[in-house]
Amino acid sequence: MNRRSRLLATVAVGASAVLLLTACGGGDDKPKSNDKIAGADTGDKSSASPSASATQSPGRPKIELPSDLHYNFEWRQTGDKDKDAVLADGELFIKATDQAIANQDPLDPAYRFYSAEELAAATQKYVQRFVDHKARTTGVYRFYDESVTLLGEGSAALTYCEDQGKAYNKFVKTGKINKTPVTKNSYVFYNTKLKRNSDGVWVTQDMLSERGSSKCQP
Repeated sequence: MNRRSRLLATVAVGASAVLLLTACGGGDDKPKSNDKIAGADTGDKSSASPSASATQSPGRPKIELPSDLHYNFEWRQTGDKDKDAVLADGELFIKATDQAIANQDPLDPAYRFYSAEELAAATQKYVQRFVDHKARTTGVYRFYDESVTLLGEGSAALTYCEDQGKAYNKFVKTGKINKTPVTKNSYVFYNTKLKRNSDGVWVTQDMLSERGSSKCQP
């Protein structure tokens, strides 16, 4: 199962149509047994990633993932507390969704904490597809070329690239890992919108993606 790509220049639809939270490699976007699924972990990420303090904040759900899932977030702190909070909570939404996939739990509370509106409902359906196919993710995911724009009134835009070339499906019952070659479609551009809720958390409320984007090619 890939994050379904959407061409941002031609498609402007709601999150329920474009929710593809962690994609990998090439191939089609349907949740078949040979599709890739993206992963998450508390593991390998850039030391400059801004999420460390947010992860430990009181009242936030704990995120625990399998040891074979790794992130490399190359997102750098900006020095602006609001922008850095957007980066931190955007990262945690990705990880929280992957936790739900790893736990095979479409109602895992962590992703619900970091999402809102149609995206939260779409995430539930997205995770359910992994559960139905008894699959989770393994490998390494790299996130880079981030940009944060504060839009005012407690809203923000976060764009970034993802390298899915070393991420694969792992099937829960057999432990089989399905590896696929790296192609231009292993690189995905994301355009997300977040808002700050009453608890001060930047929740992701919408997401668009473009697989194979020229913005993200090596």
